[in-house]
Amino acid sequence: MRISEQQLAMVDRQIKRLVESGNFYGTKLKEAGIDGVKSEEDFLNLPFSHKLDLRDAYPLGIMAVPEEQIVRIHSSSGTTGTPVIIPYTAKDVEDWAKMFKRCYEFAGITAKDRIQITPGYGLWTAGIGFQYGAEKLGAMAIPMGPGNTDKQLQFMMDVKATVLCATSSYALLLAEEIEKRGIRDRICLKKGVIGSERWGEKMRRRISAELGIELYDIYGLTEIYGPGIGINCKYDQGMHIWVDYLYLEIIDPVTGRNVPDGEFGEIVLTTLVKEGAPLIRYRTHDISRIIPGECPCGSHFPRIDVIQGRSDDMVKFNGVNFFPKQIEEILALFPEVSSEYQIRISHLERRDTLRLYVEAAVDMDFTALTKKLEIAVKNRIGFTPNVNVVEVGVLPRSEKKTKRVIDERYD
Repeated sequence: MRISEQQLAMVDRQIKRLVESGNFYGTKLKEAGIDGVKSEEDFLNLPFSHKLDLRDAYPLGIMAVPEEQIVRIHSSSGTTGTPVIIPYTAKDVEDWAKMFKRCYEFAGITAKDRIQITPGYGLWTAGIGFQYGAEKLGAMAIPMGPGNTDKQLQFMMDVKATVLCATSSYALLLAEEIEKRGIRDRICLKKGVIGSERWGEKMRRRISAELGIELYDIYGLTEIYGPGIGINCKYDQGMHIWVDYLYLEIIDPVTGRNVPDGEFGEIVLTTLVKEGAPLIRYRTHDISRIIPGECPCGSHFPRIDVIQGRSDDMVKFNGVNFFPKQIEEILALFPEVSSEYQIRISHLERRDTLRLYVEAAVDMDFTALTKKLEIAVKNRIGFTPNVNVVEVGVLPRSEKKTKRVIDERYD
């Protein structure tokens, strides 16, 4: 997808603003002799920005406007390293709310809906983003935040929530609790807007079937506003990205070069109108592709495929490189196992071991299933894991993001 003349002019304006601001990023651009772009070639020669840049700018070195224009800060949900703090102007907040409103509209959600919001509030962008979008839409926001499942379900029934906003992990937990308590007939949910973590097709089908709802996959990251920069429509043929606010690229993670539409690579985003902390060619590490052609919905906004994983979540075991998504694809071939799994890698007795925990119904032949799964992983990926089949519900559920790979080799 080529950059348009209008987008190029917006990038040029952002670069000039950054250099003039003298912030951390603007200083780096100035030192590199960059003061604007005039052509697509100029744009493609711009350096990438990375999360490490934002960490180096901690706490507020990334701020590109006078402090009196900043109305809020947010921070990424990562648990390691120096936090990333992103400042927002009032216009940034307003733009984000407009994008989120558009997400709800693409999902067929209206002012008549009652939207139960379960992601966290505070420094994390999720909860407040879902809420501002709902308010901009004119819908009733039910700002529950995470946890307290008893209260979540009570409100869901009493207030008759029609839309659930959640991580996929918490949506699954709620679905299982609703089934366990036998209250499905008291639940009025029609749609679910799910974000913040990658989730496989098997998990998607479980949540949709157990809650009886349509699911919409929302995309975003704190560095680029937060959730709400893209969503799939009712045709479910990829997530539309709001390119009036962002320029989207897909690059080869190794070479850094743009790949043709239709090929998978790393998502790179440039903010076209953001004021508080503009970013140029920001490497997200999320893996996807631009879906060629037009969506049946008729929208002109380009689409990306579901997030396949991250370029930095590759796992190396006994000389074999693999991604968690490959395990999910194998499990999807076995209808007798649930969507939940956990990979635990340890260094025991001078060698590495990999245990793969999966769930299955108690009436299954666990021994035979274990053998089949071991063979499937060996044939597909190239190593034989120690498979442990457990009863459905044994693996941990999370109110936030579920940690599926636990590498104890370096503890």
